[in-house]
Amino acid sequence: MTRKSGPPKQTPSPASQLLAWYDRHRRHLPWRSAPGEPADPYHVWLSEIMLQQTTVVTVGPYYRDFLKRWPRVHDLAAAPLDDVLTAWAGLGYYARARNLKKCAEVVVTDHGGVFPGTEEGLRSLPGIGP
Repeated sequence: MTRKSGPPKQTPSPASQLLAWYDRHRRHLPWRSAPGEPADPYHVWLSEIMLQQTTVVTVGPYYRDFLKRWPRVHDLAAAPLDDVLTAWAGLGYYARARNLKKCAEVVVTDHGGVFPGTEEGLRSLPGIGP
């Protein structure tokens, strides 16, 4: 009696193995979306600006506070610069805070509150470089 076997098992690609490993072992950070959920560009951008030359441990409370005060890019764009600078106090490099505010304004006024979807478009924003 011959035994039929099913189709050969396919080995997951290295990329899918790595992504599965990441989903199991990733650090849980307030700016990361849950697996399967789309990332919010405003949250990603805010965290990236804050994390420049600043540790993750330091940024966490500031990030949460900013989102509580200004949950959308429109809110940040409308905020007085002095309020943004005060909320930024302790993160250092205040040029980042000024560029953060200026960038939010440009995203709202020139892009309808939506971050550009291209590298070229993002690089045109204040405070975003290569």
